[in-house]
Amino acid sequence: MPDISRLALFCVATLGLLVVPGPAVFYIVTRSVAQGRGAGMISVLGVHAGSLVHIAAAALGISALLAASATAFTVVKYVGVAYLLWLGARKLMRRGEDEQQVELPVQSKRRLFWEGFVVNVLNPKTAIFFLAFLPQFVVPAAGPVGPQILLLGALWLVLGVISDGAYALLSSALAGRMRRSARARRRLDMGSGLVYLGLAAWLTTAKT
Repeated sequence: MPDISRLALFCVATLGLLVVPGPAVFYIVTRSVAQGRGAGMISVLGVHAGSLVHIAAAALGISALLAASATAFTVVKYVGVAYLLWLGARKLMRRGEDEQQVELPVQSKRRLFWEGFVVNVLNPKTAIFFLAFLPQFVVPAAGPVGPQILLLGALWLVLGVISDGAYALLSSALAGRMRRSARARRRLDMGSGLVYLGLAAWLTTAKT
């Protein structure tokens, strides 16, 4: 198993990525703004039920990839770097939007859960994390790769529920302001873009 310092670094890096809004966070925020705290928390549960799919796929697929081809793994890693750079540039270059009130339809609890599930299963940010980012913290010499990925995936899941839950609670509390403020959305884009670029730079130099 990875040592405590490596796990601590993984938790810090994971939180850095989780707090940057992606498709799952935007889904949670929009449902929280539209329907309140309860809807937001149901969306969080759906999103992280989808995370279980990524964890299982990573435990099976990355194990085989690491064992089969260092070149293939390097290719996947740099696809992840390119995706993070693209996300960062897009966030920084996004133009401001006009101030306007946003109204969203009300959805059932079941639909909230399953839409959250689908959003995260199809979320490229989560997929790239498990394919290119998480393996940097796997230590093949420390034991079987599969159990290490399951442990790291479990840490991701716990941190993800905490991070996304905080988004749900905060956005439901600030629902009115978030509907109206284009300036707040622009500041969020700028901060998100810088975090994405920083993570891309770190991933470029990281080694398994």
